[in-house]
Amino acid sequence: MTGTFVEVAAPAAGTATVPAARRSVWHRVRRIVPPYLYLLPAVVLLVVWTYQPLAQTFYLSFHSWNLVPTSPMREVGFANYVRLLTTPELGDSVLRTLVVIGGMLPFTVLMPAVVGLLTRRVRGRAEAVYRGLVFAPMLVAPVAGAAVWQWLLDPTSGVVNRTLGTQVNWINTTGTAQLVIIVITGWHVIGFATLVVSAGLTGINPDYGAAAQVDGASRGQITRWVTLPLLSPTLAFLVLMTVLLSAQWTFPLIDTLTQGGPVGATTNLYYLLWEYGFRSHDAGLAAAAGVIFFVGFIVLAAVLAGLADRLSHHDD
Repeated sequence: MTGTFVEVAAPAAGTATVPAARRSVWHRVRRIVPPYLYLLPAVVLLVVWTYQPLAQTFYLSFHSWNLVPTSPMREVGFANYVRLLTTPELGDSVLRTLVVIGGMLPFTVLMPAVVGLLTRRVRGRAEAVYRGLVFAPMLVAPVAGAAVWQWLLDPTSGVVNRTLGTQVNWINTTGTAQLVIIVITGWHVIGFATLVVSAGLTGINPDYGAAAQVDGASRGQITRWVTLPLLSPTLAFLVLMTVLLSAQWTFPLIDTLTQGGPVGATTNLYYLLWEYGFRSHDAGLAAAAGVIFFVGFIVLAAVLAGLADRLSHHDD
């Protein structure tokens, strides 16, 4: 048996082969890192504009400061939290916030669901016109909308009083000021909520309704037992959004029309926080209020999200 021997040159001095294990680790890192590099700008912005202010707010809540840069902050411990929880203004603002949430639910859930169900068969150019008309109020700046509504609700020459034959001072009366804020805010957001409902209806498979119709179900029964249960995740999202954001939506209208009045009748949680910080110049108390509101809304959001997940029907 004969064989041929081939001489293999030895590696040059100063060079070394890379172990296979090291190459595999480097290859794995190169595969894992790129997605996170794409997310890095968003994470940086989230840290700078969200988590850093939250940390600063939490730190400031344990200090007393009047927002003057030359004035030093004085550490007060939990005094701001004690002062906040013992003030009667907090309880009143919580009740007003609950009233706002309850008043906004018809504009963000009930009426959008009805309009979406009644107009889901609109097609062609009429659909574009309908969606434009519904969404138009959302495009109006809250301050500009407030100016128009202030003119419409004028107690002497306003269109509303002329139409109703009354002389009610809608904005400066304690019994009607909160109602005015709720109605104007609802007018602003109802278009967005209607489009969300329309998107939810579009995502429902029409085969379910067709199958129910074959079994003899009427249109009302299909809506009650098929469409609405499958639309429940969308409605749950609108409820969650209303609970968490209603008071925030009303802020520009309150600041423009009533400034929290008359006699505090429209001062909700968000406006109370603003008053502490920028009207009373009590940054520590405002920060403590912000921390409590933030934690409270997180807990509320978690509870509502859990309930929505249990009660909603999903198209699997």
